[in-house]
Amino acid sequence: MLTPGQSVPDLDLELTIGARFQLSKQSPENFTMLVFYRGKHCPICKRYLEELGGKLDKFTALGVTPFAISMDSRERAMVTHEEWDTHDLPLALGLPEEQAREWGLFISEKREDSDEPERFSEPGLFLIKPDGTLYFEEVQSAPFARPPLDEMLSAIQFVLENDYPVRGTAS
Repeated sequence: MLTPGQSVPDLDLELTIGARFQLSKQSPENFTMLVFYRGKHCPICKRYLEELGGKLDKFTALGVTPFAISMDSRERAMVTHEEWDTHDLPLALGLPEEQAREWGLFISEKREDSDEPERFSEPGLFLIKPDGTLYFEEVQSAPFARPPLDEMLSAIQFVLENDYPVRGTAS
């Protein structure tokens, strides 16, 4: 389990645009936002990432750099890249299950007669400070009830305007 205020594990993953995403090399003004999604088989993920892609300018205006990450293979992730309207949202692929577990993500197995991969992570949303420490996390065991993106924007604005501290640090 990750603890707010502590360093998060690094990630080094391929992006669908052929570049690499390395978390430790990010230098956002305020936060790197990681949106872990289930994969191309998930219509709820599609809606969420398309909405996020449509709000990229609002997040970047707040100094937030979003990335979407899945355990999908390159082949599956490229379908997402080509068929979903995620605008310029960077899509990272090939998250190993071991790393998904390090982030506290729930892992599911393929349902019979579904388009799901053999194993995939359930959703999670994380805000990482420029120093590589965890500010906020939301982890889910099912695809439903994601953090509303307009509420995330309002919350981030409040955090920045009020120098709101990291919470959930008591042991």
